[in-house]
Amino acid sequence: MTPGPSRPTDSGTSAGPPATGAPTADLAARLDRIPVVTPAHRRWVGLLGFLFVFDLVDLNSFAYAAPALRTEWGLSIGGVGAITSAGFVGMFFGAIAGGRLSDRIGRRPVLIGAVFFYSLFSLLSALSTGPLMLGVLRILTGFGLQAMTGVLLVWVSEMFPRALRGRYQALLLAIGLAGVPIAAWVARLVVPMGPDAWRWIFVVGALGAVGGVVALRTLPESIRWCAAHGRTGDPRQEELVARLEAQAEEKTGQPLPAPVADRPVVPGKLTELLRGATLRKTVVAAAACVFLILSFYGFSSWVPTLLVERGYSTAESLTYSSILAIAAVPGALLAMPVIDRFERKTVILVLELAVAVFLLLFGLIDHPAAIIVCGFGAAMLMQTGVATLYTYIAEVFPLHLRGLGSGIANGSGRLAGVLGGFLVAALYTGTGLAGVFTYLALAALLMGLVMALFGERTTNRRLEDIERS
Repeated sequence: MTPGPSRPTDSGTSAGPPATGAPTADLAARLDRIPVVTPAHRRWVGLLGFLFVFDLVDLNSFAYAAPALRTEWGLSIGGVGAITSAGFVGMFFGAIAGGRLSDRIGRRPVLIGAVFFYSLFSLLSALSTGPLMLGVLRILTGFGLQAMTGVLLVWVSEMFPRALRGRYQALLLAIGLAGVPIAAWVARLVVPMGPDAWRWIFVVGALGAVGGVVALRTLPESIRWCAAHGRTGDPRQEELVARLEAQAEEKTGQPLPAPVADRPVVPGKLTELLRGATLRKTVVAAAACVFLILSFYGFSSWVPTLLVERGYSTAESLTYSSILAIAAVPGALLAMPVIDRFERKTVILVLELAVAVFLLLFGLIDHPAAIIVCGFGAAMLMQTGVATLYTYIAEVFPLHLRGLGSGIANGSGRLAGVLGGFLVAALYTGTGLAGVFTYLALAALLMGLVMALFGERTTNRRLEDIERS
């Protein structure tokens, strides 16, 4: 029996010929004809999901530590809002800086570097001696968190089959969202143990660095990014594409279609984001992210504190919040059957209409059953909307500006989160819970309308075709 060709690793470190006779220079075209998710893709899902878990743990850590800090440090509602907003300031700059860097030097180094960055400052957050120190550290942590999230989503959009990238974005988010109940239940278990026990929440968030070490060894650079930057002569990229082709042919049992050569990507200027169709895409994506953050984080970040203000004890508040946090994972999984079947902007409209109704009922009905049913429904469908919008944003921009465009859109949302932290505090002081949840419902509704009226068609379309529309 003739031995088969050697198979390269996911990072492309061993030699092997291409699975077909396709030209080796057009790696993006060869990648685009792969119709199935291969074993290599599944390994990447496991690794990126792990990174996403601790991203979400860290992102939600302060919300669950806040009730204890109000007691230990005497934080006011305004103080909670200020520290919450500080994290969003960091995320704003991280989204734009991380996106721009990923366009210039590659997706991989920015993604992995951001993991180590946010893990370090999460760990240092556990050593905070007061609100000012914690606020500064949350800015730095937020910078790394959003740099990683934005680039991770772009990497997936460029490396997964177009007919499946939506559901795998949703699956990744679902895996990552396990970090929300992890953060909630860690808080529920450790915070009642006594003063300073809240610090362990931030220690858990720093464990993402473990995944960063693994990514250094196994995560490859985006093939599309390499092709666009003339790095097609790198044998590791050639070997990686060859392995994906071989795995796809083995899975489907038939040869892959011939690659369709496309015109080369011509890098444009940054000002392209400010004119024509790209400007419209930027404005729509940014507006959707603004309304998403105002509604989503206005709800998830404030529920533990607002339940205490409603008269529940800290332990009761954390118990309810922990139950609601469980909705995150099924919410993202709920996107998988629909995200690649129906147009993304239509899915978002339907979801946000339902979210608005649940938020209104949550704020207006003061009953434990309403808190669980309406809160669970709102939290679940919000995550379905997040999975769909994140997929859309990573698809809609030109390749040479995809990191920056996604960063501007996500950064706009995070900047709105700065205002949102203070706005919820002000609304609560002036109008009570009814005013807060009416505002959250309106923000959710506006997100759906913006996408339905002005969003781009992206479902099951080649990234290059979306770029030209």
